[in-house]
Amino acid sequence: MGKPSGFLEFPRELPSRRPVPDRLRDFLEVYDPFPEDKLKSQGARCMDCGIPFCHQGCPLGNLIPDWNDLVYRDQWRAAIDRLHQTNNFPEFTGRLCPAPCESSCVLGINDDPVTIKQIEVGIIDRAWDEGWVTPQPAKVKTGKTVAVVGSGPAGLAAAQQLARAGHDVTVFERADRIGGLLRYGIPDFKMEKRHIDRRIAQMEAEGVVFKAGVNVGVDVTADALLAEFDAVCLCGGATQARDLRIEGRDLEGVLFAMDFLTPQNQRVAGDGVPEAGPLTAKDKHVIIIGGGDTGADCLGTAHRHGCKSVHQFEIVPRPPDTRTPTNPWPQWSNVFRVSSAHEEGGVREYQINTKRFLGEGGRVTALETVRVEMVVENGRPSFVEVPGTEQVYSADLVLLAMGFVGPERGGLLQQLGVELDPMGNVKSDQTRRTSVEKVFTAGDMTRGQSLIVWAIAEGRHAAATIDEFLMGTTELPRPLEHGNVARPFV
Repeated sequence: MGKPSGFLEFPRELPSRRPVPDRLRDFLEVYDPFPEDKLKSQGARCMDCGIPFCHQGCPLGNLIPDWNDLVYRDQWRAAIDRLHQTNNFPEFTGRLCPAPCESSCVLGINDDPVTIKQIEVGIIDRAWDEGWVTPQPAKVKTGKTVAVVGSGPAGLAAAQQLARAGHDVTVFERADRIGGLLRYGIPDFKMEKRHIDRRIAQMEAEGVVFKAGVNVGVDVTADALLAEFDAVCLCGGATQARDLRIEGRDLEGVLFAMDFLTPQNQRVAGDGVPEAGPLTAKDKHVIIIGGGDTGADCLGTAHRHGCKSVHQFEIVPRPPDTRTPTNPWPQWSNVFRVSSAHEEGGVREYQINTKRFLGEGGRVTALETVRVEMVVENGRPSFVEVPGTEQVYSADLVLLAMGFVGPERGGLLQQLGVELDPMGNVKSDQTRRTSVEKVFTAGDMTRGQSLIVWAIAEGRHAAATIDEFLMGTTELPRPLEHGNVARPFV
């Protein structure tokens, strides 16, 4: 694949980011365009490695060496056809996925891996520009109806697959716009929402009906849903945020990350949310508790608001700069990374735990913290306080970005009576059937908090199961049968 000597001739290269002072003035995507000739050179680096371990890293089963080679050979139309065989929305994954495929790249054993993610997004952006992405309505309608609850990546993938199989699909979303966390949880500087809008337009042309502002379980009961539709697919995500119930938690100014990110996305969309007020970071000292992607999203947003200062807390130790012996290839590389938001400023604090929130007049003013050491016993980490390391940090705004603990338990799930697993997720078998007849599930609602590639893979797999349930047979792909189902990545 690619040029046989390409990995010896061309170094790994990524697009540059817009200068920090420029991008802090807007919410546009941070990356500069990547020239076509450089993309072709990066495709040339893909080795004839015999066993492409990048497949092992991708739950979607993306045919990565194939489209790397096609880009190198300037066969872009064939590249997007190959990419769409396994991925409904490469413009989403090419911008948002952390690329476990690159951690599994054979070249990465002793060199920098192939820029798989950048090639992917280059292919789909070229395809949109050329007009190659068009609606694919079913040639024959089945007369069967399917309700998809939730319009995140799992729900959208399931809906598109089912519509193309000929079923009448309705997607319900309780927010006022379609897209789930893609719409309101991901800042525009990571993915502008035009990418969602044009996919929605494509899916509407394929026959999918979208109903935003409908909270299933409240506005529509579970019984009504089951009576109206031949099958139901639950794709509501893991929206229950992990809380930090310590002294002072109820002070004004201590917020969940999504309560901060969503209003900003609404501002960018022109929905009339004011620029000033308690949900902005302007002129505030900000503390973000949580060092993952959501924390970085809060960090970049706080910078753009014009905060006075920002600290990001993480309870675990700082990751190493390179792989350790306990983290060998082809595992996901647990190494220190600098996102665009971290590049823009702020202080990252590791091995720190918040003991309590301090406040005056009902508002948060500071955090009381202590340094900790992580101790692992029987494979389970615990954190031991280091005496004498107590410290107080000023804070006008505290954002809790510690991840999510599963779907919201009441409402629809309670009405349906679906069985939950020990973690509180919707329990399903490997085909994505739940304990309730004709009810299926996909994405974070059944898997727990995970990656966008897993969500799309689960949505595609659930669609195949639903199609078979309705018609007795299916030709839709089942990506979770590729062996990755037993290898969760969170």
